[in-house]
Amino acid sequence: MHADLLFTRGPVLTPEGRTATAVAVCGERIVAVGRDEILDLAGPRTEVVDLAGRLLLPGFQDAHVHPLPAGLELTRCDLTGTRTAAETVAAVRAYADAHPEQEWITGGGWSMEAFEGGVPTKELLDAVVPDRPVYLPNRDHHGAWVNSRALELTGITKETADPADGRIERDGSGEPVGTLQEGAMQLVGRLTPPADAADRLAALLHAQRHLHALGITAWQDALVGEFLGMDDPSDAYLAAARDGSLTARVVGALWWDRERGAEQIPELVEKRRELSHGRFRASSVKLMLDGVAETGTAALLDPYLDKCGCVTGNRGTSFIDPAQLPQYVSTLDALGFQCHFHALGDRAVRDALDAVEAARAANGPSDTRPHLAHLQVVHPDDVPRFARLGAVANIQPLWAAHEPQMDELTIPFLGARRATWQYPFGALLRSGARLAAGSDWPVSSPDPLQGIHVAVNRVTPDGGDTPVFLPAQRIGLAEALTAYTAGSAYANHLDDTGQVRVGALADLVVLDRDPFDGPTTAIAQTRVAATYVGGARVYAAQEV
Repeated sequence: MHADLLFTRGPVLTPEGRTATAVAVCGERIVAVGRDEILDLAGPRTEVVDLAGRLLLPGFQDAHVHPLPAGLELTRCDLTGTRTAAETVAAVRAYADAHPEQEWITGGGWSMEAFEGGVPTKELLDAVVPDRPVYLPNRDHHGAWVNSRALELTGITKETADPADGRIERDGSGEPVGTLQEGAMQLVGRLTPPADAADRLAALLHAQRHLHALGITAWQDALVGEFLGMDDPSDAYLAAARDGSLTARVVGALWWDRERGAEQIPELVEKRRELSHGRFRASSVKLMLDGVAETGTAALLDPYLDKCGCVTGNRGTSFIDPAQLPQYVSTLDALGFQCHFHALGDRAVRDALDAVEAARAANGPSDTRPHLAHLQVVHPDDVPRFARLGAVANIQPLWAAHEPQMDELTIPFLGARRATWQYPFGALLRSGARLAAGSDWPVSSPDPLQGIHVAVNRVTPDGGDTPVFLPAQRIGLAEALTAYTAGSAYANHLDDTGQVRVGALADLVVLDRDPFDGPTTAIAQTRVAATYVGGARVYAAQEV
């Protein structure tokens, strides 16, 4: 038997370390892992890839990502590269001037730290787009910036009440200033023109190409459904799965409508049946329990502080009734659904773990593999519960560093003691928790190597002399790579991926170097040379 694909002159990252130097692939699967002894599997038709000292490892998997909205933003008013208010406004002006035919200006990705208090005003937009409505979510998609025309079209005035799950930012006289938080986004977002089916499919495939170029071979889409005016990716996934253009392996997390209760569960069961096809499986359910710390909507056990460091009456927002959550999760678990929680504050984390514990008590052990994403603030008492309950800790490492959004909009409002509970990757790992990793793209970069850099260093790649953020929570390079490979593969129920071993699917990545051979401060300089899914090359930076 000759191999179809043979990688030689490693190193190769296997579960045992970097002891192998060669890997042979037949069809979609790995048939041999070793050293020179497997080189005789090369035949006249074997494609031989000379690694020349570059690292071969399992394909990266993103356990929490939003590819279709990201793909759409890349083709609309993309503000992700702007850092100041002036840059952001100039980018909006340039886009609006270049697209006079568009009825609405949409897109997003602006940074809260670019604006005082994280709250941009409608006047800034009015100055550059006075005649058309503008709707621009920020980079975390928990708030939106709108102009006066958008407020007029939707009838939002000082008399408009805040929705139960959101907030209209106002000035001292009660007038809306132009920023909408959480559920208030929908007041305007519901009127924005949706993309058509062709645009959604094109956006998904554009995003897929970008993710493959970063070495990502599989992911979990963290929001399949309709929410706050965002486009539902369901039809795009189904079309791509049916026509074979979906080359990645994807799990879809069906959106739990937080304004409804258990009556929606039969609908989720039907959606799972309708949407699961080929490389796409709609086997997870996304339960968004709270918001984000920067806007005071992450659910905390104790109240936020104000700018002066005094205790407020605000403990954040629970979007799903904590009293009902255990019942919902137990029912979903009994039906074989995985529960994928957005749990950012320590109260939301505890509510999610309590619900998983209730499901374990009601249903006994299961293989549904619930996972909690974001985990910004975790009470120390809850850290060991992850391992005990078999709940996966789904981390977004890029956020675990000193940067303006952390230092100016978060730490002062958490207080010194609680701020030390943030992103406890090291503590979770030491307690026996299984780590998976993701990006939440388009909230932040989907590049796994950037995230791995921060997980290991707790400093952003461009952080320079910035202090290390909670150094005790750093993890090793091997552990960070495992989170982005085997850890996320476990969360995605892709058990024949995530490791380089005989019998596994040949979902593989070739890096342009071996990051183990350099300093950890250089991890982010690593690039992907080639990406393979099932032995088929889906990306190459150059001929390999």
